[in-house]
Amino acid sequence: MPLSKLKHPTTKRISPKSVYLDHAATTYVDPIVLKVMEPYFTISFGNPSSLYKLGREARSAMEKARDEVAKILGAEPEEITFTGSGTESDNLAIIGTAKAYELSGKHIVISSIEHSAVIEAADKLRKEGFEVTTVGVLKNGVIKLDEVKKALRPDTAIVSIMYANNEIGTIQPIREIADIIKEFRVKQNRSPLSGLPLFHSDACQAAGALPLNVNKLGVDLLTLNGGKIYGPKGVGCLYHRRSVRLDPYIVGGGQEKNIRSGTESVALIVGFAKALSLSAKNAMSENKRLKKLRDYFIKQLTSSIPKTTLNGHPAKRLPNNVNVSIFGIEGESMILALDSFGVYASTGSACAARSLLPSHVLLAIGLSPELAHGSLRFTLGRKTTKADIDRVMKILPDVVEELRKISPIRL
Repeated sequence: MPLSKLKHPTTKRISPKSVYLDHAATTYVDPIVLKVMEPYFTISFGNPSSLYKLGREARSAMEKARDEVAKILGAEPEEITFTGSGTESDNLAIIGTAKAYELSGKHIVISSIEHSAVIEAADKLRKEGFEVTTVGVLKNGVIKLDEVKKALRPDTAIVSIMYANNEIGTIQPIREIADIIKEFRVKQNRSPLSGLPLFHSDACQAAGALPLNVNKLGVDLLTLNGGKIYGPKGVGCLYHRRSVRLDPYIVGGGQEKNIRSGTESVALIVGFAKALSLSAKNAMSENKRLKKLRDYFIKQLTSSIPKTTLNGHPAKRLPNNVNVSIFGIEGESMILALDSFGVYASTGSACAARSLLPSHVLLAIGLSPELAHGSLRFTLGRKTTKADIDRVMKILPDVVEELRKISPIRL
């Protein structure tokens, strides 16, 4: 049965207002952020590499933004490299370090639930002769620390474990992983602070919700981007400890200290820094508000819709993440049905939303392909209210009931 023929028994009871619950995919740009960006599109639009006034103004704004980002991360400004996205930052971290330390080791360690930007970067290196070890996770999505220990080898160049998962929201024990790596370095008679293996973490989803001080986390490299924190899309950054060497793979102009060539987008960089600053400032109060809404939503979903289970750790999860599997239905059908009511959600990572394959993250935590296909990810944001969640709960149970009637999977 086509989705257009699904019954909409709740239509008359529900206002036409849309509900956006896909903030893990991207966020709107905060008006404050947009305001600080505007002059660098129209007034101080110079190339930051130029020597004249317009160029110097652009350069000054960019370096101020770098200082601001560095301060939030507890880093030095020269340890911040601006990029065009979180994906580019992940690629630079994995490929850039692997190539730079190739003579010291051609072994990489990642987890089974990494973002595709990390997984595919590692796959690319595998084809070039590197070895890749993938460590597993528990059913709640938490990394298996014993597997991390076992995976480390004298020729391990880099370990990459994400801070918080973009699909199921599980938060990883980054400091504990860092300590395992530090202990291994000592056993190998290497510097506990700067020796191999290096430790990278993708923190794109963690920004705005979790502490980002790189020294307390114990990481050597950290990835962030603007589109998840109410900043502009098309900008990200890579923190890399001063002692870390990176082999650039975008070359040509020598920008960003020869690490990432290409004229910097000053407006986007300024917006990214402002968005990160606002997110850090409001994190405590916003986390408290979102956790209440998240837990209320989870309770409503699991109690109102039979055969619905929560994916990810019940407590060690991002404050805005709700990922559930609803047995007997394909997630894509639910997304399209919800879309017809103006409710916007996801089946998993935005970068893989058009793929018909089940989520590698859900398979990694032990879900069957059928349950993985029936997953929904709702991610709340600054404008999300209890009324929004109640509106979804007026719609979703009816959608599930109708879809289950035509599903080939029997309950």
